[in-house]
Amino acid sequence: MPTLVVYTCAALAEIAGCFAFWSWLRSGNSALWLFPGMVSLAAFAWLLTLSPTDQAGRAYAAYGGLYIVASILWMWAIEGHAPDVWDALGGAVCLAGAAIILWAPHAT
Repeated sequence: MPTLVVYTCAALAEIAGCFAFWSWLRSGNSALWLFPGMVSLAAFAWLLTLSPTDQAGRAYAAYGGLYIVASILWMWAIEGHAPDVWDALGGAVCLAGAAIILWAPHAT
């Protein structure tokens, strides 16, 4: 599975899982939200193991940039709050950093 697909799916799984807990604790929704949240977080952890890098720390660091952008898009699409120019700029910087971490020619 291509790296960007893995990281995009992992980000959606992590955000959805965390949002389920947020919905329960912060929004007063039913504790039944916890079950799909836990399943989603388990899927997130599994998806990150599919990263093509051999170092877990590098996989997590590179994933972090995509997670930040996915979170901003979640805020817009699911929560109905449009990102501002600072959100967009910060997301772009994070994606650039993630690309460097993931695709730079690292010493072996």
